[in-house]
Amino acid sequence: MANESQVIGVDLGGTAIKLGHYSQSGDCLAQLVVDTPQPATPEAVLTAIVQAIDQLDPDRQARAIGIGTPGPACAQGRVARVAINLAGWQDVPLADWVEAKTGLPTVLANDANCAGLGEAWLGAGSDFQDLIVLTLGTGVGGAVILNGELFVGRTGAAGELGLITLDPEGPPCNSGNRGSLEQHCSVQAVRRDMGCEPGKLAAQALLGDDAAIAYWQQYGRYLGAGLTSLIYVLTPEAIILGGGISAGADLFLPTVWQEIEQRVLPSSREDLQILTAQLGNQAGVVGAARLALNRYGQ
Repeated sequence: MANESQVIGVDLGGTAIKLGHYSQSGDCLAQLVVDTPQPATPEAVLTAIVQAIDQLDPDRQARAIGIGTPGPACAQGRVARVAINLAGWQDVPLADWVEAKTGLPTVLANDANCAGLGEAWLGAGSDFQDLIVLTLGTGVGGAVILNGELFVGRTGAAGELGLITLDPEGPPCNSGNRGSLEQHCSVQAVRRDMGCEPGKLAAQALLGDDAAIAYWQQYGRYLGAGLTSLIYVLTPEAIILGGGISAGADLFLPTVWQEIEQRVLPSSREDLQILTAQLGNQAGVVGAARLALNRYGQ
């Protein structure tokens, strides 16, 4: 262990900042959760992160820091371009700031990308080099891992998997799109269509409620149609489904597979696996640590 790189992963959220201290081989050496300051101005968040890092790693064993932020980062992983639900965040050079305070090299990425990287490293995706991670939550986020590396494109904005179009005339999306995958497969879509939370609707389906069963079958058809586009473009070995809705995957995976088998040429889906995520709300911290290892730790 003495000669193994150690890093710190930080998952910055609207209500909590989660931190983990990891070794290169994936051992979690320490964990910490602190409240996100309110209002969550960039300066207040910086102070909270730096204090938490001092608490988590008092002996300064870590050699780099990775941070997942709720919104896009620049392609170089230096600047948080916008941060959703945080006050006053616009082009914040967070990596520079954290480096100046801690003396440790720092890299940023979008939190959905970090969650994807986490599942790829220590979760359901650890056996694969080419995979897609889709988080079925309040929105539909995603990450693309190619050859074991996070793919973010030339500006850092690639991999917005939830914003592809399913229905050109469908419900409007915050992105400006209409009928996006997110508009058919998010928690908000379930609430809009059925007037209740996905967990409750899943429980009703398991009790034999016909309307709930039919809804989840239709949900699987939409998800399968959306995944079809992603499979044709990326030919992943595996698709990992995370987020709250993935808990009910047994209710919709059969129709997901039906759609994929009907729509996707066998040559584009050879040995494809669809799995549910394993790391839950730790995925972001784990992935942020992996981000630091990928950039600075090897």
